[in-house]
Amino acid sequence: MTAETSVRPLHLVDASMYVFRAWHSMPDEFRDADGWPANAVHGFARFLLELLDRTKPQHIAIAFDEALDSCFRNALYPAYKANRDPAPDELKRQFAHCKALCIALGFAVLAHNDYEADDLIGSALARQRAHGFRGVIVSADKDLSQLLIEGDEQWDYARDQRWTASGVKDRHGVHAHQIADYLALTGDAVDNIPGVPGVGAKTAAVLLAHFGTLDALLARIDEVPYLRLRGAAGIAVKLREHREQALLWRQLTTIALNAPLDDGHFVRGNADAAMLATLCEVLRFGPMTRRRLHAAAGLEYATA
Repeated sequence: MTAETSVRPLHLVDASMYVFRAWHSMPDEFRDADGWPANAVHGFARFLLELLDRTKPQHIAIAFDEALDSCFRNALYPAYKANRDPAPDELKRQFAHCKALCIALGFAVLAHNDYEADDLIGSALARQRAHGFRGVIVSADKDLSQLLIEGDEQWDYARDQRWTASGVKDRHGVHAHQIADYLALTGDAVDNIPGVPGVGAKTAAVLLAHFGTLDALLARIDEVPYLRLRGAAGIAVKLREHREQALLWRQLTTIALNAPLDDGHFVRGNADAAMLATLCEVLRFGPMTRRRLHAAAGLEYATA
């Protein structure tokens, strides 16, 4: 047994990614008992069941985004994620069902009005490392790669691709610990973070390869014009002009590790049989899905 596999794995699931994937990919013929769309929760349930079948995790937490416009980052920069349209009521309702399904199955659910799912995942992992855990982050989100250290892995479940901290550079051009600095320089259109004008992915990678960190880069801007980099002199000017903004962007791109969490090690708890039965009725799951959900929860499934 290797040192990596002897450390207990903690599976940390970025729920929003898989709810949205189901929302966009599952047919809209799925309806709940009240006639509302249920395609996202049906797809999310399939994802959870497959994940459980493949990993049989003993320690797992599912993180949901509830800080859509109340995150601490919005106080730092009000335009943060302002480019996103609000989720329609049909999807908000399904997010609530997905969260309820996780609770019914006995999963630890992470959600907070001030912190995003990434922060909750990062905080859970940071805390549990001290108790002998390594992280298995189930998400394709590049931002989360900044959390990886030796022993951890990230798993893009849909593509079945896994990578460790040492594999981040091959995927993103910079090391895991440089991801937040990299995004501060390049910006992140998805989150409405502008970045430093004129600094694209390749330029940011070259700068961080040479200086190591954003702080070192900003302290040694005078060296930038002498780098083998197209437009190096102009880039130095932009860095001087946007120094304070770059530091602000890094506050936005850095995952918080101090989000408040409940005590415990995210051990799968007992399922709530009554809650699961109610959800199966409300969401109109078919017999096969009901049987699989009850089996995953360690419950007997009795047909009518």
